Amino acid sequence: MTLIDLNADLGEGFGRWRLTDDEQLLSVVTSANVACGFHAGDAITMRRVCELAAGRGVRIGAQVSYRDLAGFGRRAMDVPPDELAAEVAYQIGALEVFARAAGTRVSYVKPHGALYNRVVHDEAQARAVVDGVLLAGGSLPVLGLPSSRLLRLAAEAGLPAVTEAFADRAYTSAGTLVPRTEEGAVITDGDAVVERSLDLARTGEVATRSGGRVAVRARSLCLHGDTPGAVDLARRVRAALESSGVRVEAFA
Repeated sequence: MTLIDLNADLGEGFGRWRLTDDEQLLSVVTSANVACGFHAGDAITMRRVCELAAGRGVRIGAQVSYRDLAGFGRRAMDVPPDELAAEVAYQIGALEVFARAAGTRVSYVKPHGALYNRVVHDEAQARAVVDGVLLAGGSLPVLGLPSSRLLRLAAEAGLPAVTEAFADRAYTSAGTLVPRTEEGAVITDGDAVVERSLDLARTGEVATRSGGRVAVRARSLCLHGDTPGAVDLARRVRAALESSGVRVEAFA
């Protein structure tokens, strides 16, 4: 039976401002990428999401980012590798406190935004993320794009490398994500997102922006929580996967 994990970016708020419907999305996904305060999130938000996730048996992941609250972690930044490694470890450690208080643990690490895209190709930044995971202790799985520098270096360091795909993002023929600055980078048609989810889970391939197809074999499928109608769409995706015989199950 085909297995697929559903993950979503959660806890993306700050103070009185909230972006994601964490409670509703946690009734759908199997893994929660929790913002750790650098692109979004604060102490009370991290605590709340960890408690909700633990209560529903959802795996908790540290979504680490460049230090960029104003730009939501989506702006390119040049951070020295030793500094980036320390900041990755810092974010994991902060989330681990709240995960343990909720009776669970941080189960994996996933970069966010500009950092996520940077470590696909940038060896130094990818190594810094891996070093940060190692610095935080344990052997946490690392979630990222197939064939990325990040996953290769994670595997070389003895960390489980977990491949991920996006049903609501456009792909290039190289299997990378079309930058958000380009038109059509985000797919907003719900029917198309559901169909792409099924395609990714069943065939390990997805249509590219140019009209071809590219292999994207992934163990986890990301459902963005910051798009309009995110909860309803997530429910549709899960229902479609399960109806087609795909088992929705956490990887960690």
